[in-house]
This record gives sequence, structure tokens and C-alpha cells, in this order.
Amino acid sequence: MEIISTSAKQTQEIARRLARSFKPKDVVALIGELGSGKTVFVKGMSMGLGCSSRDVLSPTFVLMRQYQGKFVLNHFDLYRLKDIHQLERIGYEEYFYGDGVTVIEWADRIPYALPEEYLQIEFKILADNKRLLKIKSIGKSRNFGEAV
Repeated sequence: MEIISTSAKQTQEIARRLARSFKPKDVVALIGELGSGKTVFVKGMSMGLGCSSRDVLSPTFVLMRQYQGKFVLNHFDLYRLKDIHQLERIGYEEYFYGDGVTVIEWADRIPYALPEEYLQIEFKILADNKRLLKIKSIGKSRNFGEAV
């Protein structure tokens, strides 16, 4: 499915609606260049899961942050990831396969570490405030399209 967003607020709303259909152990892989709206999307996800969007910051310098809501939201940002050993040291698999929902910015840096089933969202910058979001279930039979 492809959706065009014309504002940060609209991107957050798309994410908020989508997040309402998430269940524990769901993994969301975000892909896109710097400034394409990945962290904005995570803020919307946090709202949909009952977390405070004010708490959502890009965890670039710590690799991962957690937010409490309906479920725990594990927010990974792999922009500065040097190698898989950094993720292994924090026990990433416990988060990916745990009882929370996990969202990973820059997920294309670890394709070999992603679970067999996840939701992939690719962001493309079309203009200053215009983004193309390509949403695709990988290995999942669930249709997330009806949530948006």
C-alpha cells in the first residue's frame, strides 16, 4: 500500500491509526533517508499505543528508548550503528521477540537481524512537506491497510 502524506501532522495520524492494530511482538521496520519522517511517524505510533508523544525523541545516541503505553514501545534508531555487536550487547532479540511493540529506524542496516515477520514502511521525500509512505507486510498474512 502507498500513502502520500502532506504534513507531519498527517504522518502522525497515519501512524496513530496503524498503531491501534498492533499487538505484542509486532516489529515495524522504518526505512528512509535523513529527514524523511521516521521519527515523526514514531511519535504518531506512540500516541496510537497510549504513550506520550512528548517523550519520543530520536534515540540516535543510545540506540534504543522505551515508552510505556498500552504496550511497551521499543524505539530503536540505528543511524549510528557500527556493527551488529552493538545490538547484541543490549540484547536486541529480547525486544524484537518480547511482549512489546518494536519500531526500528534505519532498519535497512540490519536486514539479517530482522524477524521473519514484520511491517516495513519506506519513506520517500517528494517535496518539503510531502512524503510517500510504502507500507508492506513481510512474512505476515495480516492486512494492516484497513487500519489506515
